[in-house]
Amino acid sequence: MTTPRDLLIVAMDAESGRALERGDLSLALAGAELIDLLNAEAVRLDGERIVPGYRPTLPDRLLDQAASSLVQQPPYESVDDWLWRRGHGLAAAYLSALEDDGELTREHRRRRPFGAGRTVLADSPARRRARDRWTSREAVLTALATAARLNGAETGGEPAEVDDAVSTVLAAVHDAVTELEAERQRRAIEKAAFDNVWRGPDGV
Repeated sequence: MTTPRDLLIVAMDAESGRALERGDLSLALAGAELIDLLNAEAVRLDGERIVPGYRPTLPDRLLDQAASSLVQQPPYESVDDWLWRRGHGLAAAYLSALEDDGELTREHRRRRPFGAGRTVLADSPARRRARDRWTSREAVLTALATAARLNGAETGGEPAEVDDAVSTVLAAVHDAVTELEAERQRRAIEKAAFDNVWRGPDGV
């Protein structure tokens, strides 16, 4: 399993019964991919630029796809640009991958035996491994979950036990999620103002 898959599993467990904020999660998943690529020595950071390195064969198809999508020519891509480009729709892609791999199942209810039910995580070794990383408060996974604002995630500074490159990625994820939230708030304010104009002074 990979850090992005573990993060998605943790997110589904943590947010059970609530709608996941997929934009935040997608940005965090893109950060998780980049951290795994750093660990695999497929990339290195030159400041905030992602420089392709050794191109290993990655068994996870989405992570391999991420490695294949790296910008190969200078001035290369910044971490921030990577998060927004690679993160677009990434939560849905990882959710589909979990379903394809049999990591998800349909929850059937007694009163609706033939209903489709909602999609839930299967009790699998992958889920147990992700839970082990989460309950042990593994530094990178915890920091990514915090950035994505998942239930049960701790708040505070960056973990001390990560290197400079990983710290750069984690800080970029946090900033991107904050930027996305600010954009949501701006749009909500604009929508409220627009609705008030249509209602008029009498609230009609």
